[in-house]
Amino acid sequence: MMDGSRQQRQRRGSPAPGRPRTVPIAVTPEGFWCCPSPAALHKSLLKNPHHHHHHNAKQAPTPKTPSAPPSRAPSVQTATSVTDDVDDPAPAVADHHHSQAAAEAPAPATPPQHKVCVGFGRPETSDLTVVLYGKEGVAVSMSVHRDVLAQSSAFFARRLAADGQPCVEIHDCEDAEIYVETVGLMYCDDGANKHRLLKQSVPRVLRVMKAADALGFPACVRSCLDYLEAVPWAGEEEERRVVSSVRRLQCTDGAGVSPLLRRVASSDSGCLRPPADTFAHITEMVLASTDERGRRETKALVLSLLKDSTRGHVGGGADGSPPTPGISSSETLYGSCRGCLDRLRRLLAEASSEPAYSAAVARRIALEADNLVWLVEMLVASQRACDGFVALWSGQAELAASHAGAPAASRHAVSRVTARLFVGVGRGEMLPPRDARLRLLQVWLQPLIDDYAWLQRAGGSRPAAFDRRLVEDGIGQTILTLPLEDQRSLLLAWFGRFLKLGDDCPNLQRAFEVWWRRTFVRLILTRVIF
Repeated sequence: MMDGSRQQRQRRGSPAPGRPRTVPIAVTPEGFWCCPSPAALHKSLLKNPHHHHHHNAKQAPTPKTPSAPPSRAPSVQTATSVTDDVDDPAPAVADHHHSQAAAEAPAPATPPQHKVCVGFGRPETSDLTVVLYGKEGVAVSMSVHRDVLAQSSAFFARRLAADGQPCVEIHDCEDAEIYVETVGLMYCDDGANKHRLLKQSVPRVLRVMKAADALGFPACVRSCLDYLEAVPWAGEEEERRVVSSVRRLQCTDGAGVSPLLRRVASSDSGCLRPPADTFAHITEMVLASTDERGRRETKALVLSLLKDSTRGHVGGGADGSPPTPGISSSETLYGSCRGCLDRLRRLLAEASSEPAYSAAVARRIALEADNLVWLVEMLVASQRACDGFVALWSGQAELAASHAGAPAASRHAVSRVTARLFVGVGRGEMLPPRDARLRLLQVWLQPLIDDYAWLQRAGGSRPAAFDRRLVEDGIGQTILTLPLEDQRSLLLAWFGRFLKLGDDCPNLQRAFEVWWRRTFVRLILTRVIF
């Protein structure tokens, strides 16, 4: 009994040379055997001291690793093993044979190749060996069947027809693990292929589809397309990967590609943007909304999406692709602006005719003014398409007259449109001609001053609605873009109003200082020089 135990310990302490060692292999949720990643393979090899000290006379015992569980795939039976370079007896890959002299020589600078053997179907009936040479010196040897690969893959059909050798080698394989899985799918029918993809992730299916396309395996490509067409995509980045991968396919007739691409492109236009009439319909739906919260949130949503689309329209794609056409039309937005102006004109006339304050009319005026401010933001986002609105608003002398006759509680929301235009001109977001800038100041600056106290009180509960410093800087910058004589008349008129109203009037002190230096200091310097 003790002799038997001693013999067993001796056998465990000195493994027989040339015996293949079983290593853990990654298993997919469907039960597929897959080639291990290089990191997992090296980790397994490091567990065996014989791999690193095979020059020593005394070798450390080889630790036992559990055998991989049997595959759940009914048509695939896999046996996997890894052998060291010096002990590899397999004749399928000649590069793995080393003589005793080579073993005694110094180790080469490049890492040795490690071989993974995979079998499909019935190993005893295998009549073909496919060797994949992957990254980091990993070679995968697959025992397969010639008729199965030739019937499923155009690549193998060409190679086997041109070369009757029992071994096919594929060099520089970028994704050996996925190639092994794709070859395994050749042993399954189309229904089984779809079933095996159900628990896969989108990035892995894209890898399988790429390998299947390279091997000319259309049945697998169709199964991948069916999966990608049905599964949700996680975010915009994954959507770009899917669309890019599908458009690079070669071994497909387009039957499976078209349903998938219809998720991101209209079938009649073939472009990645909604039609202009759809954008106009969305705009009108937002303008007609009566719920305050829904209107506020949808306005912010549409404006944010329009800004993102405009950035893509100007700069083009990150991969150098041409810019996408803009989804918004200035004609559509200006048509909506004119509709708001017509309704606002009627409401101000109604407010002017009623001596008493009407809360209902005030709410409707505020709604139309808020719609106009939103449309201005949309025009600004459309890359300087707002220049024409400055001219349109500055020409509303009749509207300004009605504004003066309406109660301040009803009319003050209209001045928010004027304030936004002054901010846009002061920031350089709008570049209207000089005449339009002058008319804007002549027609709408006085109504803005009349409503200034109301605007500040209304903005107290909503700080984002009215920024006094921003508006005052915009008014001053707009004045300073005009000729010096126009600056003089406008700033002197403001000076008189500011002396009477104080905080209830915009503080244009900074613009006044600039005009003062331009008028007096530079004039004195000019006289001294000349």
